[in-house]
Amino acid sequence: MLISEQEKEKIYSPGLEGIPAARTKLSQVDGKGGRLIIAGYPVEEFAGKAVFEETIFTLWNDRRPKPTETSLFSEELRSSRRFSKVIRTIIEEAVYANLPLIDILRIGSAALSLGSQKEDPKKDAMAVLSTFPLIVAWAYRLLKGKAPVLPRQDLDIAANFLYMLNGNDPDPRSVRALNTYLNTVCDHGLNASTFAARVIISTQSDMISAVTGGLGALKGPLHGGAPGPALDTVFEIGTKENAEKVLREKLKHNERLMGFGHRIYKVRDPRADVLAKAAKILYDTDEKREFYDLAMFVEKTALELLKEYKPDRILQTNVEFYTALLLHGLGFPTEIFTPVFAMGRAAGWIAHCFEQMQERILRPDAIYTGEDGKLWN
Repeated sequence: MLISEQEKEKIYSPGLEGIPAARTKLSQVDGKGGRLIIAGYPVEEFAGKAVFEETIFTLWNDRRPKPTETSLFSEELRSSRRFSKVIRTIIEEAVYANLPLIDILRIGSAALSLGSQKEDPKKDAMAVLSTFPLIVAWAYRLLKGKAPVLPRQDLDIAANFLYMLNGNDPDPRSVRALNTYLNTVCDHGLNASTFAARVIISTQSDMISAVTGGLGALKGPLHGGAPGPALDTVFEIGTKENAEKVLREKLKHNERLMGFGHRIYKVRDPRADVLAKAAKILYDTDEKREFYDLAMFVEKTALELLKEYKPDRILQTNVEFYTALLLHGLGFPTEIFTPVFAMGRAAGWIAHCFEQMQERILRPDAIYTGEDGKLWN
């Protein structure tokens, strides 16, 4: 294998790790300090207070909205829904094909091009954020053999999603918990799905294509699929008495404990702290407290055993664990976890697309490792 001097000078980093590919005002992930800054705000400062619409506005405008702006922005989002009979039919066909919910959302995302205003990316962006929850709730009820519920014009994103999913007025505690979750996951640096969306929009493609590309990346189990297994572990353990036995067995067989450790955060994931507080409030009822106590005991036991089995590594609770706990407390099954994650992360994808539209096309280089000089005959 011949490698030119020019090729030798190139620096290769597997997965592009540590190589900056964008400048952004949207979020900063501080893995060593355990901090996540979103649009200038530490995530713990706003996630438990803001409604999701306020967070979207802040990401897109680099400032917090005034109360009157929040109201107008929420109204604009509701009026931007693209949920025509044609789009509902497309979703229903995907349901009848028994596709996974994340695939149905991807198909529904592409279908939002029907009625798209390509000359105005903001209209497509508004349609994405306002329609994603409708697609997920509509498809989920159909998959479960239930009649779907039409959206309401008087409810904001979180409340309307819970209404369409369950068919009744959501309680304020659940609405607050879902808003906190969507706020917490709205953006997280240049992750795989965000990078995919930026690459697509950098070619001067349209917003719907960029968001649909982001969904394709999020579908991968290395990116958006971890909260389900984190919850499965708690179910598997079942009782506090089983916790040490089950977890110790997993560690003996070098199994990863889902919900613990993070590629970037070397201390406790700040998003875990935010969702931990939200989960504690959500589970503060007699019928939910027993499962919450079990989950807390599993977390405590897992952290103690990780120190014993992997003393050379810093493995703390990450966002997956408390995502699983919070979404389960909202009554969501595991198959809906990644689509709900997408509902929140789409706000960040779009904000990054707006930034990238002011930059050059993303076109990284590659190091050629093949041969040279082969003869065809």
